[in-house]
Amino acid sequence: MDIHGKIREVLAETIKDDQGSGHRHLSEADFVQALQRRGIIDNVMKDLHFTQVYHQTLNSLTNLDPSRRYLYLQVLGGKAFLEHLQESEPLPGQVCSTFTLYLHFRNQRFRSKPVPCACDPDLKEGFLLEVHRDAVGDGSKMVDATTMLSMCDPVHFVLIKTDTSSETTLVSSHFLDWRRVLSSPSCKTCFPVELMGVGSESKIPAGILTVSLELFPPLQETLNADIISTQQSLERQRTAEKERLFLVYAKQWWREFLEIRSSHQSKLVKIFAQDENGVNRPVCSYVRVLRAGRLLESPRQAARFVSLLAHERAPVVGGGGKQEQWCTLMAFLCRGKGDCEDHATLLCSLLLGFGLDAYVCVGTKAKSGPHAWVLTRGTDGSITFWESLTAHRYLHRPIDPDAPPLAPQPKSSAPYRTVGCVFNHQTFLANCQPSDAVELCVFDFQNPSRWKAMSEEALKSVCAPGSTTSLPPLPPLCAPSLDPAVASNHLELEMRFLVSEHRKDLDLTTVWDDHLSYLLSSALSAYEMERCTGVSCGNEEFQDAVRRAVPDGHTFKGFPIHFLHRNARRAFATCLRSPFCEEIVCCRGDHVRLAVRVRVFVYPENACAVWMMFACKYRSVL
Repeated sequence: MDIHGKIREVLAETIKDDQGSGHRHLSEADFVQALQRRGIIDNVMKDLHFTQVYHQTLNSLTNLDPSRRYLYLQVLGGKAFLEHLQESEPLPGQVCSTFTLYLHFRNQRFRSKPVPCACDPDLKEGFLLEVHRDAVGDGSKMVDATTMLSMCDPVHFVLIKTDTSSETTLVSSHFLDWRRVLSSPSCKTCFPVELMGVGSESKIPAGILTVSLELFPPLQETLNADIISTQQSLERQRTAEKERLFLVYAKQWWREFLEIRSSHQSKLVKIFAQDENGVNRPVCSYVRVLRAGRLLESPRQAARFVSLLAHERAPVVGGGGKQEQWCTLMAFLCRGKGDCEDHATLLCSLLLGFGLDAYVCVGTKAKSGPHAWVLTRGTDGSITFWESLTAHRYLHRPIDPDAPPLAPQPKSSAPYRTVGCVFNHQTFLANCQPSDAVELCVFDFQNPSRWKAMSEEALKSVCAPGSTTSLPPLPPLCAPSLDPAVASNHLELEMRFLVSEHRKDLDLTTVWDDHLSYLLSSALSAYEMERCTGVSCGNEEFQDAVRRAVPDGHTFKGFPIHFLHRNARRAFATCLRSPFCEEIVCCRGDHVRLAVRVRVFVYPENACAVWMMFACKYRSVL
């Protein structure tokens, strides 16, 4: 069945009928009624294994507001993903690696259903993108051809591969200029999109997607293709000129910085950074003011969320040290993991959204070489470091090198050794103090003898939102789709099964104490609260409840552990590596009762804090 075609016909007829009947506002019910009258919904229900995708197509296409303009983007399949040439067809029910396609367009985000990785993956999905105006109060008006021509926001495609152990890999990050549809006959076009690899493979094709674009409602008169290509080349020229002028300025600024002291040559002053597509961009463009709506409640909760995104260095083929690759925010969020720079720029963006004076610091860590973290300045001049990988906070008190030898000096607990530069979305400052040691550093950014600033105007010309067409648009954070109670129950049942099986292998029986398991919840909740707020509470009640649940002459042992993933086997293998946990799981004795509690705390982007607690009680026999 050509379901899209049929829905489109009904849509066109219903809108035409409506125009004849005095323009009343069409509701979703009107469209569904029209589809039911023609028996289309019944046919679909009969002929299809009814999946969510068709639900979405029906819902989205019947949910059209006739006063708005929409872009219907269909992915009609993939081909030539040559890395998967050897992969055989998965058997029914077999767990296999999958591809998931993520899209971002003008503050709207979408994801496809996962499909098995193959040379020609079966990526077939439709996405309904709303093309709305930016101006406040103007958003409800239908956009015309001229307005759409000036919209240079691309559709950002991010293709992620998820392997059988739930590890994610970024396959491609592609920006699609959708405006060719404005010159296509009846505003409908279909073409192949070549996706390139990422990092060191950004010049090598990863595969091809067939994409079809259609505009709803179509334009009365389509634009000439020359007009569109002229507009695109004008935008490219304007961007190239701004970037050229900024590069000239940055070179001059760097020469001046080196003239202050010859030792500045070795300082970590990073003005440009390469993204996943190998594009060099000013570091300030990686930070934006990001507000999380109602998804995050406070700066500390934002820090907790960022720390839950896993830390992984950019993969490098062969030796040769660290491959540096900063990521666009969309690619970082879809992958759910990234390097310390990705974490620091996201945390800085969120803290700016919460109204703090936040900056990313680039420097070195005491043990592990180059590192990035976040700094906030209080109105009283206090300086706080935020470690984006752990959500730890450190108050900075500099050592006074001119103080008398016996004067007490502050002891720093922060793990940072040197700082070369700090930046945010509109400021870039290089450290020109005699020493770049963090413990001696004074963060008074207004003092030009300590910090050399770049011109804010120069930075704005290439880093301000909308300043150049090469800047990736800022995606909004997505609300979690995971149900924490369902995820917690599922993982807890898996852990019970694994514990029972492990004990069976040791010829031990397993008797579960459900009441004791339930009591462990409050401890797990308190641990997460402490990670979020830095305040610990509720421990007395937990200890009292455990004392009441464990009879006299019995011993209680408990072992909590924290994970960033929900893979039961991986988690259990890690737990058994701890002698404390192994002692509980393999407990032998009289009246042994076991308990396990799992609590999954869900954050935006389905980032998870997974807490588990294993416990046992047994009669002490001396």
